[in-house]
Amino acid sequence: MAVSIKSAREIELMRESCRLLEDVFARLEEIVRPGISTKEIDRAGERLIRSHGCEPNFLNYNGYPASICVSVNDEVVHGIPHVSHILQEGDIVSLDAGLIYKGYHSDMARTFGVGEIAPDAKRLIQVTRQSFFEGIKMAYAGNHLHDISNAIDRYVTPYGYGIVRDLVGHGIGSKLHEDPQIPNFAQKRKGIRLVPGMTLAIEPMINMGRADVEWLDDDWTVVTQDGSLSAHYENTVLITDGEPEILTMSGKCE
Repeated sequence: MAVSIKSAREIELMRESCRLLEDVFARLEEIVRPGISTKEIDRAGERLIRSHGCEPNFLNYNGYPASICVSVNDEVVHGIPHVSHILQEGDIVSLDAGLIYKGYHSDMARTFGVGEIAPDAKRLIQVTRQSFFEGIKMAYAGNHLHDISNAIDRYVTPYGYGIVRDLVGHGIGSKLHEDPQIPNFAQKRKGIRLVPGMTLAIEPMINMGRADVEWLDDDWTVVTQDGSLSAHYENTVLITDGEPEILTMSGKCE
């Protein structure tokens, strides 16, 4: 496993890539409403990314046909936007996207309620978000990678939710997916030691029901096997000499 350690120049480029992506998400959050199609969200996202002079890094990645992954209700990740998929009051929708700025990638995800949502859906979104913050409490130089995984698991499991095991977080930098892989569930091994300059995309994916997922016939859309709701929360994080820096969170889209 070769984990890249970013130079000061690379970190600055990643900061800007992440700052621009956060701005895109803040604007997308404003248009999420009942009656909008998932394709409209994708088109808006691509326009915003390109307006910053950047490239959407998901578009055509291994054949993925859109710039924004738009996953609704029981869709865990990689939902393909479509003009006929219209958001309804009470849905929850996960947006996952990234961009390339001067050769460096950013990646983040948020789950939003569409209009008024049920209390149990709201709690799922809140727990998924908080599980990320429980994980990065361990994202300090000198700790081990799986300290993050174990902290997420310890927080989520008492709620009775399923932590997706088929999909994990990842390193990020000049490539969208780099080493290491970052599980969101408890591990027996410690994993690698964290050192300053590592950049990680930490992204818990949590199901209201069981952890089991399956892929639809499009070979992209991942859904919960039991049809339960799923939420997703992701940030690009920098390991430093002190507190971890959440590169995709300056307050615009928390």
